Amino acid sequence: MVKSVNDKELALIKRLIDRMEHLSADSTYAHIASGLRGSLLRYAEVLEMGESISREERAQLDQLVGYGFEILELAAKEVGGSK
Repeated sequence: MVKSVNDKELALIKRLIDRMEHLSADSTYAHIASGLRGSLLRYAEVLEMGESISREERAQLDQLVGYGFEILELAAKEVGGSK
């Protein structure tokens, strides 16, 4: 069985990619975000072409998105000095 994402989900993925791209190079999380961004970009390209992804790929994509938001949250805490 194949799964895909809707336009809102794809827009969210693109926004997440953009936000991670703008992390300060001084951030502890910038290097991690770079690799994660690359993985998300590959998925975004496939999805933009209208291709479907497998159930396993969809699960991995969901996991990457969740991890991306976690990285952004940690980076924001680092910048803000929050604990």
